[in-house]
Formats: sequence, structure tokens, C-alpha cells
Amino acid sequence: MQIGFAMLCAGSIREKNVKNVLLWNLLDSAGGAFGYWSVGFAFAYGGQVEGGPKTFIGNDNFFLSKDVDLEFWFFQYTFACALSSIVAGTIAERTKMMAYLCYSVFLCGFVYPVCAHAYWSYNGFLSPFAAEPLWGSGVIDLAGSGPVHMCGGVAALVMGIILGPRRGRFYDDDGVPLEEPKAMGPHSVSLQFLGTFALWFGWYGFNPGSTLMISNANIADVASLVAVNTTLGAASGALSGMFTSTIVDERKTGVFTWDTTAAMNGCLTGLVAITAGCATVEPWAAFVIGTTAGWIYLAASSLMLRLKIDDAVDAVPVHMFGGGWGVIATGLFTNEYRLNKAFGMTENIGWFYEWGRGSGNFTLLGCQLVGVLFVAGWSACIFGPFCLVLKYLDWLRIDPLEEEVGMDISRHKGRAYESEGSANEDAVMQLSTRRLDILNNSNSQSGKGKILKREKPEDIADKQNAEENKAEATDANV
Repeated sequence: MQIGFAMLCAGSIREKNVKNVLLWNLLDSAGGAFGYWSVGFAFAYGGQVEGGPKTFIGNDNFFLSKDVDLEFWFFQYTFACALSSIVAGTIAERTKMMAYLCYSVFLCGFVYPVCAHAYWSYNGFLSPFAAEPLWGSGVIDLAGSGPVHMCGGVAALVMGIILGPRRGRFYDDDGVPLEEPKAMGPHSVSLQFLGTFALWFGWYGFNPGSTLMISNANIADVASLVAVNTTLGAASGALSGMFTSTIVDERKTGVFTWDTTAAMNGCLTGLVAITAGCATVEPWAAFVIGTTAGWIYLAASSLMLRLKIDDAVDAVPVHMFGGGWGVIATGLFTNEYRLNKAFGMTENIGWFYEWGRGSGNFTLLGCQLVGVLFVAGWSACIFGPFCLVLKYLDWLRIDPLEEEVGMDISRHKGRAYESEGSANEDAVMQLSTRRLDILNNSNSQSGKGKILKREKPEDIADKQNAEENKAEATDANV
């Protein structure tokens, strides 16, 4: 999954920030491991007791100080890392490394574990595994449409709003709104597609792998259904996203076009949406959920542009809106036979099937709506103040000149690619000049080191011409 996130994010942004976003995705695994090992797992599952009282947060086994199922810890750790990568895509190209490191540990160590505890712990107040689940049902979410994807999507939305858009995306240098948003990337469609394929493949580890927690003797049948539904959700999301985009474009321009971004993100939104109910819905319902997810992605992406919220990779439409739809769809399409096989429950099923029973029982759908509201409220209310503190400390957004130059040159010692157009050369020269001044001031104040002479651009050009003339003369003499 991390390989997929890395390639998708890197391909979706401009080439002057590729090294930066690749490093972020590597640090998702590193910083996420520290946060989840130290406190995250303890907050999510520490001290849980089967049949015990409901709790808001775990409170035991910090730093894995006691015996624990290490296989279970590792599986849950991968969920935490995926959530952190969701936010990284939205805020790419304009965020300081300090902000990234802080939020990565905070998300994996505190924000996500509370959601995971509520949904999946024996003592979570939304958990179907609790002794007395909410309204006798609890929230049905097999692999994290709510606590993983929607939590990450809401955090990305909050941070994106507080951070603001990339320079030139919606406004010119004077702050005047542009008639149309300026396109910024992707720089590599190949990386985007490879990342999408890698994520789709990784989903077969997340979704069928999650049946290890809930299944009994029927584990093979449940896991097989999960794999089939995961496939259909992704496929239908890609098809509905692409063909709907094609129809809309044809109505506007009279020309049939095939939008690769709509196909890729429609696929990912379908995967996010089917993640909650993949063990409890029939294959035909998975196709409906995925198809609707493709439409939801297109509508949400358009809404983000109208609201001038800059999302570098469209992570919010995919994960927040897709995750919310997935949790709600589970409350609509959950089948009694499938629910019994996976979770051992039959009393409260999907609302559409409840009407077939002649009851109209709203219990499961009501639980799912409560789950959506909890994740949205918790993530926004906790992550919002955290981002405001980062902004107050000036740890959030990079300098405008560094943003113009690109993070690769300004903070990562050079371009990812040696090609023309990867950065504004005038801005690079300005940044070099400014940093040279800073170094000279530092040396003069400390009384050590020599003062470095700043060369004018025309002097540099003269030197280059002289070297070229010298080389040509040497060749002539030879």
C-alpha cells in the first residue's frame, strides 16, 4: 500500500516536489511505526477485555511492554500508516517538514487509535464485538471505510483548509481570484497508474486479511466473498467515474474524451467505499456501491474546486466522501445471511432488506450514521486545533519563495529529475542569494569563517562563456 501511495502522490504533483513527497511516504512508515508502537496501539486496543465495560480509549501496553499478538499489532500498524499517507497527498507541495513529522505521529499515535478503539475494540462504544453493542448491533465496518479512510480524509480536509491552496492555484500574486483554477500536475501519469494498480493490489491484503479477526469456520467463504466484492467495487468505481466524466465532457464540448484521473480516482473511491461492507453485502450490491462511489468522487472533486480547497491528489473526495458513503451503504445493503456468516448476527440488517422483512427497522443504518458522525466530529475537533497550533508556531507552511522553487531544491539538496522546467530558475537564483546572505551574516556575527562573495547573474554567465570559449580554443589547438 505504501508503494502505491508513494507512486500515486509523486506522479500527481509537479516534478519539483517529487523527492519531498517520496520522503514523506517513507516517513509515514517510520514515524507511524514510532507513534503506533509507543502509544497508538495502547490507545486503540490496550487493556481491552472481552465482555468488559465500554471505554473511550485504551490505557495499557504502551511501548508493547506486555505480551501481545505481534501479528495483530503489525496488521493494525499498516492501517495507521495508510491513514497518514492520505493526508500527505492533500497538503503536498507547500508544507514544512516539521508539520509533516508532527501530524504523522499525532495521527498514528492518537487520532486514529481512538477511532479504531471505538469501532473494533471489545470495549469500543461503537463496536459490534462489545458485550452490549450500540442498539444491539454496533457499527459494521470490516476494514476501515470509517476509522481509516474517512478519519484520514477529514484530517486532510481540515489541514488543507487551514494551510491554504498552493500559490497560483486559485489566486494570482495579488490575491485576485482566477477565472479558472490553474492546473498543477500531474507530472507523470505513468506513476499515477502504477500507484493505482499497487493500491488496488494492496487492498486484497487489507480487506480479505481483516476476516482473520471476525471469521470462524467460515473464514474461507467470507474471505473469498471479500475478495470478489473488493474487485467489483474497484471495477465499477473506475467505469462509472470514467464514463460519467466522458458523458459530461461530451455534453459541454461535443467531443468524447476519456479522463484517466476520473478512472483512477473512481477506482480508488470504489475500493474505499466497499471496504466497510465487503463481508456483508452481495456481489451485485458491491457493484452498485462502487458505481455510486464513482459518481460521488466526481461530485466531491467538483465541489472542492468550487470551494477553492486545494487537494493535490484529490484525497478528500476519495477517502472522506468515499469512506462516509461506504459506512452508510453497509447500513443499506447488508444481507442477513452474509452478516451471520461474518459477524454471527442476524437481528439488525441493511435497511433495504429490512423492508423486505416488512419491518423498516432502522437500527443498523442508524448505527452506521452515528459511526460517520463520530469519525467526522472527532477527527475535525481534534485535528483542527492541532493544525492551528502548528500555524501559530510557524511550523505549517513553507516560505513563498521556497514554494516557487520547489521543495526538492530548497530542502532536499537538488532536483529529482535533471530536466528543463522543473523549477523557476529566477526563483532558484533568488533563493540561493538569500541563503548566501544568511550564511554571511551568521559568519560575520560569530567572528569565524570567511565572507562569501555573491556573484551577479551576469558575472556567472560571463564565466560560463569564458569557459566555453577556452574549451573551444583547446579543441582547435588539438
